[in-house]
Amino acid sequence: MSAAALPLPKSNPIANLLELTKLRISGASTFTAAAGYVAFLRGADSGLITTLLGILLLAMGSSALNEVQEHRFDALMPRTATRPIPRGDLTPLQATVFAVSLAVAGFLILLLAHNLTSALLGALALGWYNGFYTPLKRVSAFAVVPGSLIGALPPAIGWTAAGGSVADPSVLALAFVFFIWQVPHFWLLVGLHAEGYEEAGYPTLVGLFGRPRLSRLTFTWTCGTAAACGLLPLFRVLVSWPAEVMLGLGAVWLVAGSLPLLRPGQDAVLYRRVFMNINLFALVLTAAVILDPFFAR
Repeated sequence: MSAAALPLPKSNPIANLLELTKLRISGASTFTAAAGYVAFLRGADSGLITTLLGILLLAMGSSALNEVQEHRFDALMPRTATRPIPRGDLTPLQATVFAVSLAVAGFLILLLAHNLTSALLGALALGWYNGFYTPLKRVSAFAVVPGSLIGALPPAIGWTAAGGSVADPSVLALAFVFFIWQVPHFWLLVGLHAEGYEEAGYPTLVGLFGRPRLSRLTFTWTCGTAAACGLLPLFRVLVSWPAEVMLGLGAVWLVAGSLPLLRPGQDAVLYRRVFMNINLFALVLTAAVILDPFFAR
């Protein structure tokens, strides 16, 4: 049998839905919400489960809705052309129904198991991502700066779900660190995939400034992320020395690993390595906040 006559592999519905909802990314944002919950309670209880479930469903619904919104552009980029809608495994209508169902379920879990504030913050995260940031990316290469509010909201949702006030300086400090972190995280992704973004019609900072200037700008924001971590002990998000040392060493490692961005001749290998570093740093940051109450006992 010739290669042309071989049957195409069958579509896997479960794999399609997991890819549609960007489970890995949705799970990462859910993990940061756990930091907010544990930081307020100075511990954990059974409410953490419903908090994480509600946020995960909202994040998955928002991600799926984003793929509906951008499926025509995804089809133009090698990195995203094999997503379920561009590939034809799901129709936009099917994906929309699934996305809305997930989002409504997540909102109701936060509302019924916790409180209106956490549910409204979850709705704000979805509205900001899908209603503001997603269309703004088509207009401005700087869309990620206001769009980074999305990264700040999950810890605040966790905090308020545990019973805290969204105006508390401690949660504002925690949210601010994740806000700052989101910017260099996305710009490193732009450095990796700028050509694909531009082919699909997205304005990028590589096209606006060139890679060397983008690299310097990204390094500056990375240093800002590390410096912002100093707010966490200041506002008593962290009170134990092991957690503070853990975060401090992580911040030094992040900046040191980003120094090659200042050298000439940046390539995809460098951007990928620094991108992995900044993702690992978010894990260290979140873990430090979650472990702090247990270190302090």
